[in-house]
Amino acid sequence: MSRHYSWVWGYCLWLLGIFTSLVLLGALSRPYFQDGVSDQTSFELPISMRVPSKGPNDPPVLAYYVSGSHGDGKKVLRLLKAIYHPRNQYLLQLDAGSADSERRELALWVQSDTVFRAYGNVNVVGRSYAFNQMGASALAATLQAAALLLKISTDWDWFVTLSASDYPLLAQDDILHAFTFLPRDLNFIDFTRETGWSKRQLINQIIVDPNLYFKKNSAIFYTAEIRTRPDAFRIFGGSPWMILSKAFMEYCVQGWDNLPRKLLMYFTNVAFPLKLYFHTVICNSPEFQNTTVDNNLWYVIWDATTGKPLKLNISDYYKMVSSEAVFARPFREGDPVLYELDKNVLNRPRDGVVPGKWCLDRGMNASIDSSITRKDNCSSWGDINVIEPGLHGLKLGTFFSNLGTERRLRAKHCHSIA
Repeated sequence: MSRHYSWVWGYCLWLLGIFTSLVLLGALSRPYFQDGVSDQTSFELPISMRVPSKGPNDPPVLAYYVSGSHGDGKKVLRLLKAIYHPRNQYLLQLDAGSADSERRELALWVQSDTVFRAYGNVNVVGRSYAFNQMGASALAATLQAAALLLKISTDWDWFVTLSASDYPLLAQDDILHAFTFLPRDLNFIDFTRETGWSKRQLINQIIVDPNLYFKKNSAIFYTAEIRTRPDAFRIFGGSPWMILSKAFMEYCVQGWDNLPRKLLMYFTNVAFPLKLYFHTVICNSPEFQNTTVDNNLWYVIWDATTGKPLKLNISDYYKMVSSEAVFARPFREGDPVLYELDKNVLNRPRDGVVPGKWCLDRGMNASIDSSITRKDNCSSWGDINVIEPGLHGLKLGTFFSNLGTERRLRAKHCHSIA
């Protein structure tokens, strides 16, 4: 009986151990942003209300990659709300300069927002890695973001890269309206026409980007070696901010004819590859070199002395909004010009998303100047396939039509660079 009792007791302890392990495993396997979120985390809209229709006359779908570093979480969230539309896809990433707690906090902000949770089209990269905007690590991060967005959904049409210092100059309804009538294979990419540009960019000097193999953000360093200019392909360059088609991004990620991979190997040891790689790939590819629009739709003021973009402020407001640009950069955090854009251009309530036809409760009582902060200005939703452009969207559509009339759409711009 003693042996029988010991066996039963041991068996019970074994079952208790298994049960405890399962409970602990379940607790550890929960998403890290689940704790502290309200009861509504399980709320979801029907699939028919969340998946955009993709007919020939439907608005396009934009895939946004928004990146930031240490202390940029709130700026990234504000930018997300300024560019949000249920049709689009969004990927947010904070690099290794930020702490794990910052990424968890950003994921919590996204998960706790009723609108983002309902449509499920905002994703946050939970684990990040080091990169430097001057090195190949930034190019690798951009290509990985495109690959992730292609894995999340293949229903988007254009890939847009933004940083925490960017901000839109139009509401998403305006942007989607203007892009609706364009061929979906166009690439908005700005080419430089500066004499001696390639020499100033030091593309022949070999650089090393330690962020490719270190965990923390590091500065790139230049070597003494100089390599010969390649003759297997021509090098092109321009602005690092662009709007690229899904077909072209698939080509860069998959590289089925090896040109994107070969150029990626070459630009690994070049300074500022984001100013070179996509320009060079598209101009050396017969399939895509005739899909360029020599305008990246960004408003940037360049410093003639340093060659860097100047910080924008309230004095630049009227020039920005009267231009044909869609985005502008760079902005300081909390700059008054951002509130002017929210109030007069985007009509975005404080801490809310930009309203549109998809948002039946416009939340118009939540003024940008109100002392009352509302987290969610949309409590009920309409058709995400219906857009409502304003004067800015109609103006951008006219600008695109004029480009077509002047035969600047689909024109080859690669030959214009020395």
